[in-house]
Amino acid sequence: ATDFVLPPSAARRKVLTVHDLAFLFYPDAAMPTLHRYLNVVVPRSVRRADGIIADSHHTKRDLIEQWQVPADSITVVQGAVDHDHFRPVADAAREQAVRTRYAIGDGPFIFALSRLEPRKNFARLIEAFGQARADANLPHRLIIGGSKGWLYDEIFQRVVDLGLQDVVHFAGFIAEDDLPVIYSAASFFAYPSLYEGFGLPIVEALACGAPVLTADNSCLPEAGGPGAIYVKAEEVASIRDGIVRLATDEALRATLRTAGLQHAAGFTWQQSARQLLDAYARFLP
Repeated sequence: ATDFVLPPSAARRKVLTVHDLAFLFYPDAAMPTLHRYLNVVVPRSVRRADGIIADSHHTKRDLIEQWQVPADSITVVQGAVDHDHFRPVADAAREQAVRTRYAIGDGPFIFALSRLEPRKNFARLIEAFGQARADANLPHRLIIGGSKGWLYDEIFQRVVDLGLQDVVHFAGFIAEDDLPVIYSAASFFAYPSLYEGFGLPIVEALACGAPVLTADNSCLPEAGGPGAIYVKAEEVASIRDGIVRLATDEALRATLRTAGLQHAAGFTWQQSARQLLDAYARFLP
C-alpha cells in the first residue's frame, strides 16, 4: 500500500508506506472526516504490515515512538527531485516573463510555497515578514505560491490586519515549469512549517540554488541540511530574525547556496527507486 492505509487483502505479506503522522500531531492537517478515518485505520494498518516504508528518519522515529514499531521493520526511502528540471536558471527573459505572469514585480522577493493550511505556518511567516521588513527596512516582497487548502481565512486576514497588502502577494498555483525560475530568482525560500514528513519543496529550492529558511522540527533538517538556516516555527521573533539575517547577509546566502546545491545533489529518484526496490525485496521475499 502506498499511502497510509493497507487495503483488505489475503496477501501473505504486506508493505505499507507512511509519509508522515501529521494527522496525529496536528489534527487540522486533514479535514475532520479524513482525520477521524486516519486515526482509526492507520494504527490498524501499521500493525498489519510486515514492512513499512517511511519518507524520512523522523517519520521512522515517530512510528517507533507512537506505536512501538520494531525499527528493523521500517525502511527510510526519502523523496527526491528531477535535477534536469530543478536546477539554477539564469535566463533574464524567462525570469521577466515569470515575474509578469505571477505579478511578482521587479524587486527582490522571498518565496514561500505550499497549500494554504494552518500546518504550513503562513500566518506566523507573514507576521514575521512584516516585522522584519520594518525593523531592517527590507525592500523585499513576500510571494506566496500555492492553492487554497482549508482554514485559510486567517492567512489572508493576517495580511489585511497588518496592512501588508502591497508587499505580500498570493500568486496562486505555480506551474511546474515556472517553479525553477522562481526558486532561482528569489532571494531565498521560506518554509517554516510546523511539521512535515519530508519537505520536498526545500530540496527543490536547494537544487535551484536558493538558500532556505526553514524550521528546526520534524524532518526539515534532513531536507535542508547545510543549505538552510533553522528557526523556531512557533516563535514569530525567531522567524523574523531568520528573515533579517538571510535578507541582509549576501555572504551567508552565497555560502548556503553552494552547500545547498551539493546537499540537494544527493536526492535522486534513481537512488530512491533502488532503495524502494531493495525494501520490497526484503519485505516481500
